[in-house]
Amino acid sequence: MRRLAGCTVFITGASRGIGKAIALKAAKDGANIVIAAKTTHPHPKLPGTIYTAAEEIEAVGGKALPCIVDVRDEQQISDAVEKAVEKFGGIDILVNNASAISLTNTLETPTKRMDLMMSVNTRGTYLASKACIPYLKKSKVAHILNLSPPLNLNPIWFKQHCAYTIAKYGMSMCVLGMAEEFKGEIAVNALWPKTAIHTAAMDMLGGSGIESQCRKVDIIADAAYAIFKKPKSFTGNFVIDENILKEEGIKNFDAYAIKPGHTLLPDFFLDEYPEPITKKMESTGAVPEFKEEKPQPQPKPHLGAVEETFRIVKDSLSDDVVKATQGIYLFELSGEDGGTWFLDLKSKGGNVGYGEPSNRADVVMSMSTDDFVKMFSGEFSSLLVYLIVQRKFSSDILLYPFPNNQDLHMLAAVES
Repeated sequence: MRRLAGCTVFITGASRGIGKAIALKAAKDGANIVIAAKTTHPHPKLPGTIYTAAEEIEAVGGKALPCIVDVRDEQQISDAVEKAVEKFGGIDILVNNASAISLTNTLETPTKRMDLMMSVNTRGTYLASKACIPYLKKSKVAHILNLSPPLNLNPIWFKQHCAYTIAKYGMSMCVLGMAEEFKGEIAVNALWPKTAIHTAAMDMLGGSGIESQCRKVDIIADAAYAIFKKPKSFTGNFVIDENILKEEGIKNFDAYAIKPGHTLLPDFFLDEYPEPITKKMESTGAVPEFKEEKPQPQPKPHLGAVEETFRIVKDSLSDDVVKATQGIYLFELSGEDGGTWFLDLKSKGGNVGYGEPSNRADVVMSMSTDDFVKMFSGEFSSLLVYLIVQRKFSSDILLYPFPNNQDLHMLAAVES
């Protein structure tokens, strides 16, 4: 049943990755797709433009309207909405997919980066929604879908990249507010992946082998489609892709994996192994909805915990790991059992040890031994991905959007 036949879907950042996947899924029903994105000329490493996306959309049975849109520019958004209404007669669904990222801490985040993330993520989502709402209110379908995470107030998601989290949560707060404001008229929801999603940009950043820990963009497209089928009364939800597809009757998710059977990397903002939150976070007008338990003393790492951690890491090293990472990491650890340690994932076979590495470190990290042991005591695959991200972001290059661990793009090819 072609549920979206004749519907007009306005998607920001739809020239590639997750945005394009959602567009193609809707286009197969015969939907009209407004591709609101920036890329008009091919990028050497990131395939896809608004025009190539339009060709693909029409090839599967949809109608396409490519529009040059930088979501930071209110006039460009308004112009695209007017063109969509003129060509297709209205707007039925808005997908706020465009996003910007800089995974840097407070002191390492320049003001211009903070402004950019706020402008693309929070402000861009707000402006696109505002422009489309008058037409959505006239639609029988009427959905706004933001690609943004649940509002998880666990401090761990603010500690290392406070600015990005604030900007991304701004998209989620639009869901919270607009769902209530337009209840009964427009369904407003958020969608977020449970695991990392594989895109061309992820290949460029993660290196060889990273795709084995990812799922295909198809899972987000299918989850979005499942949401679009819901009535307007389905609103104010923060949906995880796997959960809604389970409700649709899907039991085997191997088809979505790039390499079925491999361990998948959990996405940001989801507590796969949450520790009890024993104190209410100080906030204005909001209390985190965490289950309170009696405070449990946090044990300090025993003498030799750091050395034991590095021993476990060393046992996990291989040529494949070195090839996928290609970085030398220096850890300056404070506290008991601290000191200077290194992890060489560039030399053949890899190496770890106490003191300085034989070659210059690519990334230097300073932290307490407590934090080090907590952070790196899980599976080595998670540590490896963390180190890859640190290596890629150490050169002050701004990347976006993310996505949801989402679709990563170099600044020169930002999709918004």
